[in-house]
Amino acid sequence: MKEKAIEQKLVKEIKLLKGLCLKLSCPGFAGMPDRLILLPKRKIGFVEVKRQGEKPRPLQVSRHNLLKKLGFKVFVLDDEKQIKEIIEEILGGDAK
Repeated sequence: MKEKAIEQKLVKEIKLLKGLCLKLSCPGFAGMPDRLILLPKRKIGFVEVKRQGEKPRPLQVSRHNLLKKLGFKVFVLDDEKQIKEIIEEILGGDAK
């Protein structure tokens, strides 16, 4: 499945939860994840969307590690089947 199709499914699922799935653009700070997920009750996560089987580039891995060290949840999404798990992980104990 293409990256764009996976990303569209993610956006749709987040909207169903009344959340925001923002395209992240950080000029001057390359390698940041593609999407910033904001869900009710101050739940936040970052998602790097890839084609099925594709892995993040070294700079992306470095940025993911930086965000994790700051306490944020960071995910690599390369299969639409992962979307539910990612949402549950972001929601923590607040999953519906």
